[in-house]
Amino acid sequence: MTEYKQLPQPTRQQQFALIPKIINGGIAGIIGVSCVFPLDLVKTRLQNQQIGPKGERMYNSMFDALKKTYKAEGYFGMYRGSAVNILLITPEKAIKLAANDFFRHHLQTKNKQLPVTRQMMAGGLAGLCQIVITTPMELLKIQMQDAGRVAAAAKAVGKTVPKTSATQITLELLKTKGIFGLYKGTAATMLRDVSFSVVYFPLFATLNSLGPRKSDGSGEAVFWCSFLSGCVAGSTAALAVNPFDVVKTRLQLLTKAQGERSYSGIVDAFMSILKHEGPKAFFKGGACRMMVIAPLFGIAQMVYFWGVAEYLLGYNRKMT
Repeated sequence: MTEYKQLPQPTRQQQFALIPKIINGGIAGIIGVSCVFPLDLVKTRLQNQQIGPKGERMYNSMFDALKKTYKAEGYFGMYRGSAVNILLITPEKAIKLAANDFFRHHLQTKNKQLPVTRQMMAGGLAGLCQIVITTPMELLKIQMQDAGRVAAAAKAVGKTVPKTSATQITLELLKTKGIFGLYKGTAATMLRDVSFSVVYFPLFATLNSLGPRKSDGSGEAVFWCSFLSGCVAGSTAALAVNPFDVVKTRLQLLTKAQGERSYSGIVDAFMSILKHEGPKAFFKGGACRMMVIAPLFGIAQMVYFWGVAEYLLGYNRKMT
């Protein structure tokens, strides 16, 4: 009979301590986004870049994209779309982390164990919950991040693209398509986020359970173990689902450069990218995404278990 290692589970009281969860998620998200956003911007531009009929392309590599973006748009150009991400990262991280805790708690067996299959189910359900925030956040972020690439492509053929802002895009979508306009690419976002969480959360829990414990009797791993576990699990999951991220990014792009293809849905995007750009296209921006996700989730998990919010609010860590 297969035996499963019982992982430390949050108590019932922890499940409903949402205020510190939200604050921890917000702190982690803001710090993480601020640190890695330029790489995230480059990742988006590399994924949206389509190869011309003669093999022409705007960016040859991650470093080439960083150099050209900085030269054309300056330091602050590297942070296009960061305001949207910082604004929405708090509820996104709160939902993701709290939902995973919630589902792990309720999916335990009668013996208070959590088999890997149930860990994967809990992670997948958490990923499903977060798309209510992630979809509009990603949609707006992508438009802002890719604006420089589209403008440069238009300039090369003697055209100009008017500058816009996340607020203008939001108002225009609400005016023309209603609230559903902000949820373009929901299915692709769900495919990416559910798959990511199915891989990430069980892997993180396993790695985190292997490290040394704190001496405060909480049974939690020391902060550096949570950080490294988040980095390894995040980068692994990011690479595994990068093809879904490429498709999602392409489908959510509202303004394309001249001559770039449009897609009618997930299947059409997969087939078209495979036909015109080959299998390697599905891993465009993969290195960037791993470099973005690793510290982002490492910081998120470290702060989440470190208890910054509990300290600020005067919570007794042993009682929460």
